[in-house]
Amino acid sequence: LSLIKTLPYNITILAVDSLLVPYDFNLLASETRPPLGLNITKALIDGHNFNVAASMLAASGVVDEFEADEGGAGITLFVPTDDAFGDLPGNVKLQSLPADKKAVVLKFHVLHSYYPLGSLESIVNPVQPTLATEDNGAGSFTLNISRVNGSVAIDTGIVQASVTQTVFDQNPVAIFGVSKVLLPREIFGKDSAGVTSKPGNAVVGTTVQPPETSPSPENSAGFSGPASHLSSPPGFREEITSKGGRYRMQSCIVTVCCIGLVLVV
Repeated sequence: LSLIKTLPYNITILAVDSLLVPYDFNLLASETRPPLGLNITKALIDGHNFNVAASMLAASGVVDEFEADEGGAGITLFVPTDDAFGDLPGNVKLQSLPADKKAVVLKFHVLHSYYPLGSLESIVNPVQPTLATEDNGAGSFTLNISRVNGSVAIDTGIVQASVTQTVFDQNPVAIFGVSKVLLPREIFGKDSAGVTSKPGNAVVGTTVQPPETSPSPENSAGFSGPASHLSSPPGFREEITSKGGRYRMQSCIVTVCCIGLVLVV
């Protein structure tokens, strides 16, 4: 119909009178596509090595919310392997959390958008909100996603995990296995910094008092005076005492000899 803009020498924008639809392309079919209806728990069990995550999702009930979000923008799940749960530090009591906090941790592993692996590798905004962000407010419970050493890295602020495998990828759902449990700093920030001590070792973060020292002879009871705060090198007093004794003995011998000479004369 008309020329809109020309950018020499490689771009020309023209207005046309109808939508250009490829041959045999049905627009209505794409709009009426049936929902995926993926059973996330079954997909994890079929993927093997995700039994702990599958049982936690089923027990918490949040998996139903995830499956309800399969429509629209879709979802992306980062699921820790069974080995990742086994590698949790001893001071992280994930199973002991109240039900509401445990649900927050599980939602922290989910993005409310569909990201295939290629999109994660080239993601523009590394700081991504999670489903836990939607429940707790903007800026909280976010994941920092980047590409490190050829793989996708996920940083929570206290844990850095990597994507190890693709469990399922079909729009609008992507499920990836990750090497570590993603612990949010909002819940585990303080505990994760502690180190559980072994028997006989000092606990990190505690102040070790120096051992008490015995007072020197000069500072012990019975010693006073202006010079009582001074100390002498080891053996110094004994040396003086022994030298004084020898000097007195030599003086006596000289005196006796002198008397004897006088008597003789």
